[in-house]
Amino acid sequence: MIPQLVTVRVRRSNGRRVRMYIPVVPVALVLSPLLVLAVLGGYVACRMFRISPGGALRGAGRVLWALPGARFEMEQSRTVVLVSVR
Repeated sequence: MIPQLVTVRVRRSNGRRVRMYIPVVPVALVLSPLLVLAVLGGYVACRMFRISPGGALRGAGRVLWALPGARFEMEQSRTVVLVSVR
């Protein structure tokens, strides 16, 4: 299942909290021209480092498939960022 929504919560050093909801599909559509360049760059990198492009694509697909339900929390000093993928 493809992730549909990414929630980003930030607690700033002054104690203020910010929550952002980012829909994945519209963002992917807007960034699709850059996606073509990223795929071409990835293909060139695979050839340079002698990695199978098919294997790299399968690995990236497995990572994306595992993302729904993932939570990432980063903390530095008094700032905390929580990213939740649904």
